[in-house]
Amino acid sequence: MVSFIGAGPGDPELLTIKGKKIIDSADVIIYAGSLVNPQVLADAKEGAVIYNSALMNLDEVIDVMKDAEDKGLKVARVHTGDPAIYGAHREQMDRLDELGIDYEVIPGVSSFLATAAVLKKEYTLPGVSQTVILTRMEGRTPMPPKEKLVDLAKHNATMIIFLSVGMLDEMSAILRQEYRPETPVAVVYKATWEDQKIVRGDLTNIAERVKEAGITKTALTVVGDFLGNDYDLSKLYDKTFTTEFRKGVTE
Repeated sequence: MVSFIGAGPGDPELLTIKGKKIIDSADVIIYAGSLVNPQVLADAKEGAVIYNSALMNLDEVIDVMKDAEDKGLKVARVHTGDPAIYGAHREQMDRLDELGIDYEVIPGVSSFLATAAVLKKEYTLPGVSQTVILTRMEGRTPMPPKEKLVDLAKHNATMIIFLSVGMLDEMSAILRQEYRPETPVAVVYKATWEDQKIVRGDLTNIAERVKEAGITKTALTVVGDFLGNDYDLSKLYDKTFTTEFRKGVTE
């Protein structure tokens, strides 16, 4: 059995209980060494064989899984955050399907959720934004038609931009075509890690501030008025609003 595990954003205590149990009991561990906090593997059992997939290609990863399966060994494939977001685990699962190897997926806390937590913000504020767009700048991986950043920016929704902090000048210029120049922006480097950094600004100055902070990778950019302080109160806790569980009071 191969278990794909979302290891969370960095803080080892944000690993799920289920994910930790599997990692700690696995015979073979393959982890994304460039992103996963090594402390996540601190309680791996004695004798577990650990591979850093940052040094491996897809064929090599699959070969390790197949060899372990042939020997009846338990494999933990450890990805950062949640593997469903830019995790590149679909191609691994498809190969396992071809080989007839059983697997499961254990979700994890994505870095975009950890980012909201460390910023102490809510992405979906009433009257501000009820839509969250997760995307990235186009790089070596091209964007599909209609998913260019400028197209997505037309919605003026809360935007979470992965894998793009090295292109902040270009990103800001593109976003200013659709968002107000003073739209607030935050860049969070390694959310929940001990060396976490937070840089705040707007679309006119965030690129320069991030350069001054020396951040070039492993950071998430969040854009939108959810970072501000103006919003409507929710209906969920409005005392005049009737829900399935309580009757609203008339004032």
